Amino acid sequence: MTRAPAFPGFPDETFRFLRGLSRHNDKDWFERHRAEYDAGYVEPAKAFVAAMGPRLRAIAPEVGFEPRVNGSIFRIHRDVRFSKDKTPYKDHLDLWFWIGERRGWDTPGFFFRMFHDRLLLGAGMHRFDKSPLDRYRRAVLADRTGRALAGLCDEVRAAGYSIGGATRKTVPRGLDPAHPRAALLLHEGLWAERDVTISDEPRSPAFADSCASHWAACWPIARWIVRALATDG
Repeated sequence: MTRAPAFPGFPDETFRFLRGLSRHNDKDWFERHRAEYDAGYVEPAKAFVAAMGPRLRAIAPEVGFEPRVNGSIFRIHRDVRFSKDKTPYKDHLDLWFWIGERRGWDTPGFFFRMFHDRLLLGAGMHRFDKSPLDRYRRAVLADRTGRALAGLCDEVRAAGYSIGGATRKTVPRGLDPAHPRAALLLHEGLWAERDVTISDEPRSPAFADSCASHWAACWPIARWIVRALATDG
């Protein structure tokens, strides 16, 4: 196994840049602070991905990552074409480590979203396409796999994490709203996550250990998805 490089922590410049961008989300401000974007946002993000990718492979050997913008690092520019919010930039740092050889949203993975004052990280799949959604529902309804998922969700919640993805208000047509796992049928995505208020930890070498610990705690949900989507439940 390739030895993961050490990550010293995000510099103060990262949080100054994110704080400034949250207050001045416009092109003029961004262009005046482009050097801070490069040095305090892009470069530390590359170093973090390069350090955490090999560590995540100890949790999920098939995880993929690329320490570059448009790889594991999301572009900071927002797509405003269909949004009422026309602010041009994201006021946070988004990272993605996917399961499998091909980067995409059609597979589970590990996510990381850092604002200047809080951090959201977890594992799972934010939205199932039609075929994966059908397989997910069959796996929820199947006794063995459905009971396993319900148990995992209970364990993850008990450890202090939340379960996301329940976007429906009602159970899909044709399925039993009184089913013992009806709540899981409200999901069109599924993930475990932790929302953390940022203190000094992200600035220290201990941050890599903390993230690895959170991701390991969330991984059972993503692992269940990997297995469920590989079969018909």
